[in-house]
Amino acid sequence: MEKLSMVTSLLCAITVAVLAVAVVSGEAAVVEHTFVVHEMNATHLCNTTKIYVVNGQFPGPTVDVTEGDTVVVHVINKLPFGLTIHWHGVRQMRSCWADGAGFVTECPIPPGNEHTYRFNVTGQVGTLWWHAHVTCLRATINGAFIVRPRDGKYPFPTPAKDVPIIIGEWWELDLIELDRRMMDGNFDDNPLSATINGKLGDLSNCSRMVEESFILDVKHGESYLLRVINTALFSEYYFRVAGHTFTVVGADGNYLTPFKTDMVTVAPGEAIDVIMVADAPPAHYHMIALANQPPEPDPQIPVFTSRGLVRYAGATANNNGLPVPMPIMPNQHNTMPSYYFHANLTGLAHPERHRVPMHVDERLFVTLGLGSICRGQNTTCKRRRSPETIVVATMNNVSFAHPKTTALLERYYDGTSKGVYTEDFPIRPPRPFNYTNRDLIPPGPLEEALEPTFKATKLKRFKYNTSVEIIFQSTTLMQSDSNPMHLHGYDVFLLAQGLGNFNAKRDVRKFNYHNPQLRNTVQVPRGGWAAIRFVTDNPGMWYLHCHFEFHIIMGMATAFIVEDGPTPETSLPPPPPEFKRCGNNGLSQP
Repeated sequence: MEKLSMVTSLLCAITVAVLAVAVVSGEAAVVEHTFVVHEMNATHLCNTTKIYVVNGQFPGPTVDVTEGDTVVVHVINKLPFGLTIHWHGVRQMRSCWADGAGFVTECPIPPGNEHTYRFNVTGQVGTLWWHAHVTCLRATINGAFIVRPRDGKYPFPTPAKDVPIIIGEWWELDLIELDRRMMDGNFDDNPLSATINGKLGDLSNCSRMVEESFILDVKHGESYLLRVINTALFSEYYFRVAGHTFTVVGADGNYLTPFKTDMVTVAPGEAIDVIMVADAPPAHYHMIALANQPPEPDPQIPVFTSRGLVRYAGATANNNGLPVPMPIMPNQHNTMPSYYFHANLTGLAHPERHRVPMHVDERLFVTLGLGSICRGQNTTCKRRRSPETIVVATMNNVSFAHPKTTALLERYYDGTSKGVYTEDFPIRPPRPFNYTNRDLIPPGPLEEALEPTFKATKLKRFKYNTSVEIIFQSTTLMQSDSNPMHLHGYDVFLLAQGLGNFNAKRDVRKFNYHNPQLRNTVQVPRGGWAAIRFVTDNPGMWYLHCHFEFHIIMGMATAFIVEDGPTPETSLPPPPPEFKRCGNNGLSQP
């Protein structure tokens, strides 16, 4: 973990340690944190880079709570620009005001100002995370959010220790500049390395320095719960430890049926819980996090890797004179291990939570792809990735126009949405086509006919207690990416995934109604589809987006409005006292 080299007056002025009220006799507690967001310098690969962090840490502090606790986080923004903090995967039941989605549930916290998030964590156990939710800042402003069972019992043997494994990226380019370039349609920048818990690993050395590796110390015979989180902006990751296997036991704050594997695949936004038993001969073993990149349209994307170390107690410093074993990794362009990993996971059947709605009130078929809009005020322009256009991302051929001066939730609650958004997000694409035709990836007449699109803030409204089914269809229109789709405020039943075009007559028979996964982030396969269902039992304004940052900036997003139910207990309460409304400058009011 990257630390400040010196104590600054900023951090001396306040308490940055976790302020936690202890749980007494198993009762719920109030767990309180102070997050100071600020700049600091960090040196990697022979260059010193300005980064943005919380409390001088990269990754940031872990929020560690017990199911049923109330969480209070005081955020002090010492950056020269606004930001919000999103509690990724927390259901936020009737607390949409605290979701932290910039310009969706709140305006950013202004420079030099503070904001308090207060919410309850109920009905979830496992690994979630938190991160900045404005521009690309989540690359370094992030941390684990652990929810422990109230009774202290797991549906698997209690591990000796649990360890967050936060996989991310190291950017030498300033993250604000990265965001500006992508907003202008420039997507040529890449990170310099992967990171494991903020460490680049010794594969990323430069001429004058040796990078540190993350080291996991273990004892032979003990088991370890690894909480693997992907915070990266750009890539899905493969994770392996030489000489060891994993048992997957949870994902996104929900238990899974135990599944044995020697490799974990984790997409941006996902959190995967695995048990690793230290059962190899005592020695040193390398761990590897390798970015998985689609081979099209750009096979020249660099390899992003971080290497860490599993170090057994009693092993000699020189590993008995033997080379440290390295795990064998897939080719970076081989996406099939990701598909098979995700397809093999099922939920741990729970009578209270695993009740898949068997009827469907509303069905959506949502295509995920790219398109283009004309630059400036032009209404016509050359296509095929010409300089006259800006490439955008779309859902059902609509590229989401993010608000810049107001928050959608505030406008919805006040009844002042006119001119801000419309409620006509399309439930299907404007015209069907062969969504996974590889001829759509390179410029050509087929691609050119489908390329034109437009920007708009189109939302979808649902009545309370509506059963919703969504088929997400990844397309090969101008790209061949997978799409990790994240829905705020909800866990969804992942009924099935498949390759190619979704075919209702054929593929509905694959739906798992018995023990599907409950997920907040669903990896829609490259050139494939995923089917989800959920019931709209949480009123508010809920952001839906791909968790690749470039796709968010390009417009692969929308928001769902869920109306109030018939009672106060099923309705969104008024904004809490600590909530700060938007000012005229697009920041929350001091």
